Amino acid sequence: MTVSRGIEVAIVGAGIIGCALARELASNGATVTVIDRGAPGSGTTAHGEGNVLVSDKGPGPELELARLSRMLWPDTVAAIAEQCGPLTARLVEWEAKGGIVVATTEDGARALGRFSAHQASAGVDTRQLTTDEIRAAEPFLTHDLAAAFHYPEDAQVQPVAAAHALLASAKMFGATVIAGTEVIAGIHRSGTLTGIRTAGGAVYADAVINCAGPWSAQVSQALGAPIAVKPRRGEVMVTTPQPPTVFHKVYDADYVGAVGSGSAELQTSAVVESTHAGPVLIGSSRRQVPLDNDGPHLLSLEQMARKAIRLFPHLADVEIMRTYGGFRPYVDDHLPVIGADPRLPGLWHATGHEGAGIGLCLGTAVLLRSLLLGGPCPVTAEDFRVDRPAIITERIEAAQ
Repeated sequence: MTVSRGIEVAIVGAGIIGCALARELASNGATVTVIDRGAPGSGTTAHGEGNVLVSDKGPGPELELARLSRMLWPDTVAAIAEQCGPLTARLVEWEAKGGIVVATTEDGARALGRFSAHQASAGVDTRQLTTDEIRAAEPFLTHDLAAAFHYPEDAQVQPVAAAHALLASAKMFGATVIAGTEVIAGIHRSGTLTGIRTAGGAVYADAVINCAGPWSAQVSQALGAPIAVKPRRGEVMVTTPQPPTVFHKVYDADYVGAVGSGSAELQTSAVVESTHAGPVLIGSSRRQVPLDNDGPHLLSLEQMARKAIRLFPHLADVEIMRTYGGFRPYVDDHLPVIGADPRLPGLWHATGHEGAGIGLCLGTAVLLRSLLLGGPCPVTAEDFRVDRPAIITERIEAAQ
């Protein structure tokens, strides 16, 4: 399905996926309205670490989308600086710091070596570090390691600032934002979705794009075509400001397994990285719980702290300033949902990125723009299509 330029588009969700999409579509001639139940960037985007990663993805469609996004980030930040001013771009805190993935057991080292080799065969820049190289790269990292691999393409942004910068750029191209407004229902005519009804009134559009993250199932149900996107909650700990002691994104190889797991039970792994302002971020956890289960999980925090201290022993003496947690949009087959909904003309989806939305947002925007408005895209949409078993089921409760 290809739609001509100049169309009116309503984007439901002002997280980083919706903001990136608003910028991409508005800059290519679409009239864009973004609607969000809260403030832009206040949902999933505000509850992550800002990771732009290739290191945690094996060969396949998600890795290709991640590599496209990673390639686009530097030019996008530069374009925002020129369009919106250097301060807006600096607040994004784009940092191509690179990542180091470590294994603490011999079995883990062998598995990590195989995983790295498969990634390298797909074009990822990765190599094993020697003991001396590990010491030079991360002098505070534990000496009790079986292996460490460097991923120079891994990067980081301040997620909320990045979302607002993308949205500021979209506004410069004419996009408008309606915040604090919840979607109530779809507007239909002759079997086609022609707009949405919100608490503030009707918004008409030629295309409605569901970018509602963990709330995508609820939104899709309200619009008339439910999809099975589930909430998966995670927590992050933030230390008090520290002198420089962590110089890359460093995580245990267990993180890759946690990302790819389908278990609903609690899973934790050690993920440690610094920020521009000085605090160190410590993650990560995953567990499937309902959206109304929105409190901290003490066992998650305890396990993350213990695993982080195992990697960086000096963190045992560092104070935790705060913790935060939030929901990520999870799909059973671990792939995002990007494209037109074949059951309801006029409805599109860009959701289901779980914890990888920051790193996948720019590629997702380019891919959906190519589907909606036409134009080239170096990745294909086939594996992200809506009509696949993990997304469309006959069990209505899966979309609630």
